[in-house]
Amino acid sequence: MAQETILVVDDEPTLIEAIRYNLKAQGFTVLTAGDADEALQLFRTHHPDLIVLDVMLPSGSGFDICRLIRQQGERVPILMLTARIAESDRVQGLEIGADDYVVKPFGMRELVARIKALLRRAGVEGQSNVVGPQLVSAALELVVDLEKHEVTRKGTPVKLARKEFNLLVLLTAHPGRVFDRAALLDRVWGTDEVVEERTVDVHIRWLREKIEPNPSSPEHLLTVRGVGYKFQP
Repeated sequence: MAQETILVVDDEPTLIEAIRYNLKAQGFTVLTAGDADEALQLFRTHHPDLIVLDVMLPSGSGFDICRLIRQQGERVPILMLTARIAESDRVQGLEIGADDYVVKPFGMRELVARIKALLRRAGVEGQSNVVGPQLVSAALELVVDLEKHEVTRKGTPVKLARKEFNLLVLLTAHPGRVFDRAALLDRVWGTDEVVEERTVDVHIRWLREKIEPNPSSPEHLLTVRGVGYKFQP
């Protein structure tokens, strides 16, 4: 099951509860806020993986929240909700940094699908909010460069296939977090590819051979028995 945290910001209690119910059914952790001030407080405290953000709020607009978050350099995916249908409103949201737009009324299946698509994209690009070279493990001297799509270990380039790189980026962006195989398949391979869960095990083994000092006794790409995998810096 997915383990990401979604912050839902809307002043309609019935809609909030419907979104919460459907997201929790998909395995997400859900935080909710009814106004701008509460939303910003929850964002700063919990650092959610994605924000579902209504445009019209009692204490400020969703546009203002989105703009403030982007001005702080945060790259968390933002999906905006609005009852407005004017193209100018949609353009404004996208121009200030929103990643997607859903017009009310909408179907819950569509909303969940768009959230999963944004999370997959964020997982591939890296959700650590760091651009450029990032030291992800001092012990390994492992550096991941998202812009150049390169990995080095002790200063030596590590040649990774595309899926290996994306898998490493996702795991290192969430140190200590356990991902099960289904979540890794969803985030790295996506729903368009039909692959078996065993594929994850194979790619983890290949990664261990390339970055672990002793692949047969890994210290960083760890198996959590009966659950999945995690990266321990």
